[in-house]
Amino acid sequence: MYKFLIVVEKTKTGYSAYSPDLPGCVATGKTKEQAESNMYEAIEMHVAGMIEDGMQVPESKASSAYALVPKPVKQPA
Repeated sequence: MYKFLIVVEKTKTGYSAYSPDLPGCVATGKTKEQAESNMYEAIEMHVAGMIEDGMQVPESKASSAYALVPKPVKQPA
C-alpha cells in the first residue's frame, strides 16, 4: 500500500488538490470532499501508469504541519 500526502486548497470556483510527492498529479472538485475523492482516483491512476511504464513509485517524503502564530493586537491599516 502506498501513502501520499494530499494538499487541498480553496479556489474561486471550488477546490483543487495535489500531492507534493507526485508532480503533475492533480484533481479538482466543487467541494473539499469531492476534490479529495477525485484526488484518490487520480493517485490510483497515476501510480498504475508509473508501474505500467516501468517507473519506480516514489516513497512519500512530504509532511505537513500548521504554524500557530498569534494575531497582532493592532492590525495594519
